[in-house]
Amino acid sequence: MYFDKTVARGYNAYLTMGSCDHETGMDIGLLVMEPGDEYSLDEPEKEIALDLLEGDVEFAWDGQTAAASRPDCFRYDAYCLHVCRGTKVSVRAKTHAEIYVQMTDNDRAFANRLYAPADVMVQHAGDKGELLGCMRREIKTFFDYESAPYSNMVLGEVLNFPGKWSSYPPHHHPQPEVYFYRFDHPQGFGAGFANGGIYETHHNGLSVINHGFHSQTAAPGYAMCYMWGIRHLPGDPWRKTRIDDPEHEWLWKPDANDHIFHMEGEA
Repeated sequence: MYFDKTVARGYNAYLTMGSCDHETGMDIGLLVMEPGDEYSLDEPEKEIALDLLEGDVEFAWDGQTAAASRPDCFRYDAYCLHVCRGTKVSVRAKTHAEIYVQMTDNDRAFANRLYAPADVMVQHAGDKGELLGCMRREIKTFFDYESAPYSNMVLGEVLNFPGKWSSYPPHHHPQPEVYFYRFDHPQGFGAGFANGGIYETHHNGLSVINHGFHSQTAAPGYAMCYMWGIRHLPGDPWRKTRIDDPEHEWLWKPDANDHIFHMEGEA
């Protein structure tokens, strides 16, 4: 399931718990701000995560303030504020700013935290020549079940290099997942394979993946960065679960593409 949306200044809702969340169990939105704008969130029953995609802002929570700056999500490191239910959060924009917002219900209290670039878990995958380098990507994780078992969510980013694949080989997990897409050029595009179908991805588009194997790719020339969010299922949290498509498991073999080199030598 994929949604394109023309965003406007203010909070742009994509998914809303209870009425239109498509089995994700989360609220998802994009907050668009101009210099001097202020926006507050105060959810008595929900934990909140705010991922700064671009701009200079000041976060305020629990009597604390912190500045965060990120010109874009392709070349610059990430900031994410994660707070528990009942915490009032305010954001003040110093420049044009855009923030990905993810929320879900959680009756647990926990220590609120601003993840600065040094706190973000970063994994470089597919950069050792696997599959001729076709699935080289960078995976950022703000928090997951291992680092934040008190949370009911997982949140991270994937930097999908131009012309490359990510979330690959195709796999699935029981927990529904959300991808929110950004491209380094607004006209950029890619493709998603999920829910038994194929869909074209665009800047500020959103996909809901709730069944079947899934994977992603970006068109040559266009870098794609997508936020990935998961709501843990009751009694079944996402623990880096990955169930590969048996038809494509052979792609994990170190020599999976060696035959290509032999073919080139014969040409």
